[in-house]
Amino acid sequence: MKYVIWIVFIASISSVLVGYFLDIKYSEQFIGSGVVGLFIIVFPLFIYYRWKDRNLKDYMLTQENLDKMRDFKKNEK
Repeated sequence: MKYVIWIVFIASISSVLVGYFLDIKYSEQFIGSGVVGLFIIVFPLFIYYRWKDRNLKDYMLTQENLDKMRDFKKNEK
């Protein structure tokens, strides 16, 4: 998964750079496809890859987590 993300990321950035630096008929389409590739494909895949094994409850402010933080601060002093 990591390599797929890198390949699509490099292809998207390359597409934007080619569209920006080369003065050809379809340069705006290269830029647009690169931006779409980044925001529609790369970012969601990256977010899924980074968060797939994490528990969302660990990051929510529940009463249990607030108590853990208070106990940690008390033990720290």
